[in-house]
Amino acid sequence: METNKLQAVIFDLDGVITDSAKYHYQAWKMLADRLDIPFDEEYNEKLKGVSRMESLELILKNGDACEKFTAEEKAALADEKNEFYKELIHQITPADILPGMAEFLAELRAAGIRTAVASVSRNAPFILAQLGVTDSFDYVCGAAAVERAKPFPDIFLVAAQHVGADPAACVGVEDAEAGIRAINAAGMFSVGVGTPDQMREAKLILSGTHERSLARIREASGLA
Repeated sequence: METNKLQAVIFDLDGVITDSAKYHYQAWKMLADRLDIPFDEEYNEKLKGVSRMESLELILKNGDACEKFTAEEKAALADEKNEFYKELIHQITPADILPGMAEFLAELRAAGIRTAVASVSRNAPFILAQLGVTDSFDYVCGAAAVERAKPFPDIFLVAAQHVGADPAACVGVEDAEAGIRAINAAGMFSVGVGTPDQMREAKLILSGTHERSLARIREASGLA
């Protein structure tokens, strides 16, 4: 297997394919308000790329409420948030795919490059279906498939394995610092969508999804 050839591109979901992150924020806000815990968009930045249970712990910590709930009660709170979220994401349509993403996926398909999604969201398959892009991906890897969440590399390595790609010949695309660290730890070429300050550890930084192109990624990664 040639590792100097680009074999696969592996994408995060929120902020990379669509902006479903806003629905996560709204759902966590609904839960935090019910628990009378302060929560705003600034604090929500701490939750980027973090699993559901870790996100809940961060929110409870903000209200000095970590010790107020048993493990079973915390699991129920996380499920409650997810029910809020599932209701909100029914609003997603194909119009919500981020700029340039549909064209980029078509370009990868035409070039025979495999694609996967590596997302901590348990609702990724539903969101991809709402966007109308399910058939654009060869594999969807969710948090349930791995024991360790980002910034550990597990989710990206499992995605690469399932599409039959060498990690050294893969590109990972993320918009969260934890995700970029996971890609780098997997031995892949990391593409960060965001500002240089947010994406300090990314090997290629794009200010927005519209800047993605196969030629640009090939040039930056050195993968033909």
